[in-house]
Amino acid sequence: MNDFIGENDRAVLEGNGLASFDALWALRLEAVDEPNTERGGWSSVYRLELGETAYYLKRQSNHLTRSLRHPFGEPTFAREFRNIRRYQQLGIPTLQASFFGCRRLAGEQRAILLTRALDGWEDLASWLARWSQLSEAPRQAIIRAVGELARNLHRARQVHGCLYPKHIFLREQDGRWQACLIDLEKARPLLLGRRDRIKDLEPLIRRAHAMSEDGIRGLLAVYLDDHGAVELWFRQLAQRRRDKEARA
Repeated sequence: MNDFIGENDRAVLEGNGLASFDALWALRLEAVDEPNTERGGWSSVYRLELGETAYYLKRQSNHLTRSLRHPFGEPTFAREFRNIRRYQQLGIPTLQASFFGCRRLAGEQRAILLTRALDGWEDLASWLARWSQLSEAPRQAIIRAVGELARNLHRARQVHGCLYPKHIFLREQDGRWQACLIDLEKARPLLLGRRDRIKDLEPLIRRAHAMSEDGIRGLLAVYLDDHGAVELWFRQLAQRRRDKEARA
């Protein structure tokens, strides 16, 4: 079976004897959180440091997602890896995949996904937690970076499917703020126009209340690139939130 190895990581992995599925699977590391067992199998995440290069190693067994193309299921990492590659091709900032591979054993489907650690980046949820302590300049820079990321995502006809602040990472570099997306397991093509866009944006807007309504309107203005449409979208997002709360 052919495994994917990122060209920028091949030398590091080979130099540490970790350029194979079996070597990465056998590696003993402490998980960064509790295993995910929601799908009947398990999936765990580990931090791997190789010299000056840091990674997150994700391993899973029988942790499957089903679709029309894969009615009997495929590892969720397979879908996430395809989405990472597609986002890169579309120019949507996201993780850098370093290794991917799958194995079928007797009654077991294993998968490994290795990505570069986003050291130096911080998720939007952490920035929002201390929003009141930030000055106006970084607030506006973050709002613009997030709005541009969401705009580029939807202009590329893609839906993230889980657009929460914890899945948007930001950093300031050379005076410019950058934003990227993680957790692409649920990503899919944008098929239903505004309906898909509203559905994708609503979790982000709902959880970004620390920005205040003015901040949310500013984010929408960047996202839409049209100040005149902001109020309509603001009302539609608020209505979707109320509808979801009524069904809860």
